[in-house]
Amino acid sequence: MNRFALSSILLALLGTAQAAPIDAAKSSVKFVFTQMNVPVEGQFKKFAADIAFDAAKPEAGKVSISVDLAATDAGSSDANQAVQLKEWFNTPAFPRATFTATQFKTVSPGKFQAVGQFGLKGRSANLTVPFTVRAEGNGQWFEGSFPLSRLAWKVGEGEWADVGAVADAVQVKFKLFVPK
Repeated sequence: MNRFALSSILLALLGTAQAAPIDAAKSSVKFVFTQMNVPVEGQFKKFAADIAFDAAKPEAGKVSISVDLAATDAGSSDANQAVQLKEWFNTPAFPRATFTATQFKTVSPGKFQAVGQFGLKGRSANLTVPFTVRAEGNGQWFEGSFPLSRLAWKVGEGEWADVGAVADAVQVKFKLFVPK
């Protein structure tokens, strides 16, 4: 390989955004659902994410998020056990939810959309996730929220498919800190 080709490859690699892991201790992934007309907030206690994003060059961004569904806190010990069952997340068969995106759009200054593949309970589909970015000290905060239809993802099947007890709409909220 000649020097020119090697130099071109190295420059291309240097121009590629390198993903950095989030600081999980500072970050959170939560959800809100309505049960018997009462909003209930829960959270995922274990998750990992790698983010490469520069607001000046959003087209070069990439993100990969994996949520450990067995570490779900749905508000009570009974609910925590129930969400592991086949009718809900079926964690023995599908232990993780994932989101991977390499397409980003600028909506307005500081506001963006990530377009990628969301996977849950053996299914995968395109998902657009709005988010904001702000610098703070030695890193960046990525924050946003998006709605999911639990029934579209077969979360809460059988007797739980009746939206009278648990509403179909679930709001997912995230706050991720990526240190420099």
